[in-house]
Amino acid sequence: MPTFMIRAATDADVEAVLAFWRLAAEDTDRHDTAAAVRRLVARDPEALLLAVDQDTVVGSVIAGWDGWRGHLYRFAVHPARRRQGIGGALLAAAERHLARLGARRADAMVLDDNALGRQVWDATGYRQQNDCHRWVKPLPS
Repeated sequence: MPTFMIRAATDADVEAVLAFWRLAAEDTDRHDTAAAVRRLVARDPEALLLAVDQDTVVGSVIAGWDGWRGHLYRFAVHPARRRQGIGGALLAAAERHLARLGARRADAMVLDDNALGRQVWDATGYRQQNDCHRWVKPLPS
């Protein structure tokens, strides 16, 4: 069975991460840019966790901490590598990271029409919160 390791992303990973998200995260957010990923890595070097197999990104999750709660984004596993423990290992690493920072709860954003994503989060013990919806406003850049 192929092996993989979990590690924090670096600036050197940015282009590979963007390409990986286009493939494995169903290109759900076309607002992702190299500059934005670099800002994330610079601000919180441990937030973007990668599963890497021989220098190839096979999984990712962003474990963001705002000082109050943990937020999980961009959780994805390469389609050919699903059901091999990569997703579980990424989530466990993200949850440990958030707990070390003081988070007592983590949430995940999942698009309503992402049936696979909803199944994955449900299978990993996360439950949909039905009493609120997210409100979004683009900010000037």
